[in-house]
Amino acid sequence: MSAVIVAEDVGHVYKGGTVALEQVSLEIGTGLFGLLGSNGAGKSTLMRIICTLLVPSAGRVTVDGLDVVRDRRQVRGLFGYLPQEFSAWRLQTVAEVLDTLAAMSGLTHRKQRAQRIDEVLESVGLAKVAHRKVKHLSGGMRRRLGVAQALVHEPRILIVDEPTVGLDPEERLRFRQLMSRLAADRVIVLSTHIVADLGSGCSDIALLDRGRVEFRGSPTELIERAAGAIVEVDVAGSGDAGLAERMEIVQQKSVDGRTTLRGVLRNGAVPNARAVDDITLEEAYLAFMVGRGRHLDELDMSDREGEQPSSN
Repeated sequence: MSAVIVAEDVGHVYKGGTVALEQVSLEIGTGLFGLLGSNGAGKSTLMRIICTLLVPSAGRVTVDGLDVVRDRRQVRGLFGYLPQEFSAWRLQTVAEVLDTLAAMSGLTHRKQRAQRIDEVLESVGLAKVAHRKVKHLSGGMRRRLGVAQALVHEPRILIVDEPTVGLDPEERLRFRQLMSRLAADRVIVLSTHIVADLGSGCSDIALLDRGRVEFRGSPTELIERAAGAIVEVDVAGSGDAGLAERMEIVQQKSVDGRTTLRGVLRNGAVPNARAVDDITLEEAYLAFMVGRGRHLDELDMSDREGEQPSSN
């Protein structure tokens, strides 16, 4: 698969000396690409550089052969961008918001614009609420409206930053399914600290930690690397406090007075622990990061407010 986005030794240092990125090199082609990392890893900084919103301190990024700094205007025409927070006009209807944004994107012919709005609303599952005011939409619908505005000018590339923060599980599932469908014929770069966001449609990921790409490959490869590192152990009562020093506990189940702990090995072997075969992508990510000396509480994989570009 030919690369559409190419980052070569990209680095960025914010005022005050905060290093956000160091020697990041990536090639991204058609399909759903996952950029995974904890808050503060540098994901939003990289997304903003790719989208021409930030000039890198070092290195170079090209999109379809165009330099994101030198050819900024042309590059922007290739992108649709859904930021962490998409705020539309609350008192306007869904269709009115898209009509305004489509006109700003260069779709000046009214009939053609209306047709395109109908098409994109249908593709994101909002056709039935086209005349509903934004203030009456659910959180998931507002995120889908954000996707619609990013797609309305038919971009080749879609950049999605921390897409499911604040959504309930059902809305997250709908969003993942939508991303998988849209990735069939375009480049989608999905940046997140929530592993489940990637979904089954993502076959290519990069793991960013402290401003560097530390893993690049498929989810399957990351899971294979975790073999032997994810274990279960039975303990009496509510658990063994000493285990916390030897493993990162991710799950606890209690039945008939016995507790089974599941987690990632940290320091050496755990007596009577059993290696598990059904390793999840989230556990594989944890195992990889624990192997780098990180702790579970550092990774912040829960659904909280995403990283902010200014601190990244």
